[in-house]
Amino acid sequence: MSSNCSSNGWLQSSSSMRQLDLEACPTTKDFVLNHEDEHHQQPLENESDPFDIAHTKNAPHKTLRRWRQAALVLNASRRFRYTLDLKKEEEKEQRRRMIRAHAQVIRAALLFKLAGERQIVIGPIVADTIPSGDYAIGLEQLASMTRDHKLSSLQQYGGAKGLCKMLKTNLESGINGDEDDLIKRRNAFGANTYPQKKGRSFLRFLWEAWQDLTLIILIVAAVASLALGIKTEGPEEGWYDGASIAFAVILVIVVTAVSDYRQSLQFQNLNEEKQNIQLEVMRGGRIVKISIFDIVVGDVVPLRIGDQVPADGILITGHSLAIDESSMTGESKIVHKDHKAPFLMSGCKVADGVGTMLVTGVGINTEWGLLMASISEDTGEETPLQVRLNGVATFIGIVGLSVAVSVLAVLLGRYFTGNTRNSDGVVQFVKGKTKFSDAIDGVIKIVTIAVTIVVVAVPEGLPLAVTLTLAYSMRKMMADKALVRRLSACETMGSATTICSDKTGTLTLNQMTVVEAYVGRNKMNPPNDSSQLHFEVNSLLCEGVAQNSTGNVFVPKDGGDVEVSGSPTEKAILSWAVKLGMEFNVCRSQSKVLQIFPFNSEKKRGGVAVQRTDSKVHIHWKGAAEILLASCTGYIDSNFCLQPIDEAKDFFKAAIDDMAASSLRCVAIAYRSYELDKVPADEDSLDKWVLPEDDLILLAIVGIKDPCRPGVEDAVRICTEAGVKVRMVTGDNIHTAKAIALECGILGSHEDASELNIIEGRVFREILKRKGSQLPRK
Repeated sequence: MSSNCSSNGWLQSSSSMRQLDLEACPTTKDFVLNHEDEHHQQPLENESDPFDIAHTKNAPHKTLRRWRQAALVLNASRRFRYTLDLKKEEEKEQRRRMIRAHAQVIRAALLFKLAGERQIVIGPIVADTIPSGDYAIGLEQLASMTRDHKLSSLQQYGGAKGLCKMLKTNLESGINGDEDDLIKRRNAFGANTYPQKKGRSFLRFLWEAWQDLTLIILIVAAVASLALGIKTEGPEEGWYDGASIAFAVILVIVVTAVSDYRQSLQFQNLNEEKQNIQLEVMRGGRIVKISIFDIVVGDVVPLRIGDQVPADGILITGHSLAIDESSMTGESKIVHKDHKAPFLMSGCKVADGVGTMLVTGVGINTEWGLLMASISEDTGEETPLQVRLNGVATFIGIVGLSVAVSVLAVLLGRYFTGNTRNSDGVVQFVKGKTKFSDAIDGVIKIVTIAVTIVVVAVPEGLPLAVTLTLAYSMRKMMADKALVRRLSACETMGSATTICSDKTGTLTLNQMTVVEAYVGRNKMNPPNDSSQLHFEVNSLLCEGVAQNSTGNVFVPKDGGDVEVSGSPTEKAILSWAVKLGMEFNVCRSQSKVLQIFPFNSEKKRGGVAVQRTDSKVHIHWKGAAEILLASCTGYIDSNFCLQPIDEAKDFFKAAIDDMAASSLRCVAIAYRSYELDKVPADEDSLDKWVLPEDDLILLAIVGIKDPCRPGVEDAVRICTEAGVKVRMVTGDNIHTAKAIALECGILGSHEDASELNIIEGRVFREILKRKGSQLPRK
């Protein structure tokens, strides 16, 4: 896709893994990846030309192996040093299958054992818990339960609540998180790391550097030239030519080894950066951001769309939670998790929904840890340019070898037929008269000429030089705080004509605050003055904000500043509600969550159904203002009176447009009452219940300010002067996008605000689909 993107002018900027903001790019990214995988799985129809690879990114291994075997390569070990190692890829997949097979064998053996002992039929197994230090359960029991998905064992321990007691974890506030507690947990259950394979030493690189057929030929030529020179010109002057070649060979070996060694260290550093994922956990009642390596058994981890499951664990609570377990099971089927299937495997991805998990296994005690410890992550990757350059270098190498062999044959023929003369006109070889040693010397000189042609003609270092250049570019970009996960990104950016950037967090600071608020038709001034609101209105707003949120509010016991966590949009709205007097924990305790509709970038809204202590059911929605406004049939004014929205709709639309024109993100908060008897009674039906989205009552519309990132205007100007067109892709209100684009310099005036310069997420996805369907199939 990289090469196709660059040629057609479409590039996607990196975006946050969290999909809780009102942007469309994360979903777009998911589509691109899925489309590429599907595309490259198409069968190859024409295999006549091994160098004709239409889609070089993620090319099938069969295709890469075919073109590598298509012609003679003098130094394959050097040429493919930093490209994909096909043999290692096969070994890696074999290890994956082996680990999965072992896990299945263990599960099958356990089931056979239980069946033989008739324990499955007789009743639940009564297992004695083996304490581990300060905890009521041991490492082996936890690992066995999670690895083998023993639901019966989990039920014996009392489910997630029982495990939390054994692990001294609070379901609501997590572990204490102090240093002593973390040390005890690591000592008892291990750390979330796995043994890393040591990198190759410098001596290994020296050994590999000289094992190059070209260099070996040069070494032989140096020895022959040294012997020939000493014999013909004496030891005082005859060693010059041979020593010069030997010095050049030694210099090439040392420089190659040093370069490769440094490059290996750079790739190791890059991999460490890629693996050091930052995630949020609940510790001491607050959400804290830590490294994935700092996760310990007993941690309570919130899961959202796009997250990686950081360790093995048990689902505590979840709503519409779907996990992509293809990285572990090899099957691309999305698995839904609930109380019947609560086990989560490390290394998998959250495909949909929200939830929280209790960590029960980390590091080498997980299947993912075993897998990563047994294989080393391949740092090689063939970029589109490398694939083509390798083909060109191979072709030129064949030509160079052919010329060298032809020259060798012609010169040997001329020499032995007496057509080769010295500078003084004397024939060099006369049959029956020339000494054998002189003839050998003459042949060595001719062979040296042929070797020189091979050395000069074969560009074996060209693909490697491109790799080193791209790796250097990657390191330079990392120094600018841009983490590049693929070498091909550097190459693609070098040929880009258009950059499509998302808005939030890329062009803006992603630091949001509520600066305007409408409750009813009343514009609050200031927006956080609760005295302007009726008590019931304020109560409904606080209930909706507190329950319909994946963020968290922590109030320190010592009376310090309130800590608000979550996505930037969530933080802004939560902070606004706190200033209105919302007590987060109290609001959550006064109602019970029945069902959650996680925020969806397609519908641009998220909802929650709650049952209050008075048995009333409220369904709260929050999302893009213009979308929710269309679903509202009434609104509540600041005096808690229900009014029909028909007459006020134009007022609200004008208010949204005014806020959007001031580059504010507009978010609406709405709710509706629901009859308790219509709520599904059984848990299975409740999980499948779709929250009603009609007949909503508008509570408030807030305008959130997200200031432009410093330096964006200069960056856009530099790109424009370089001939690179900058376009904005957004899922937000189009008027807000225009205002931000004017502020950043993407638009020179309102007249430039065409669909080609500002692209909505749904339109961008359609363009990608259309262009993807037009790609040629091989």
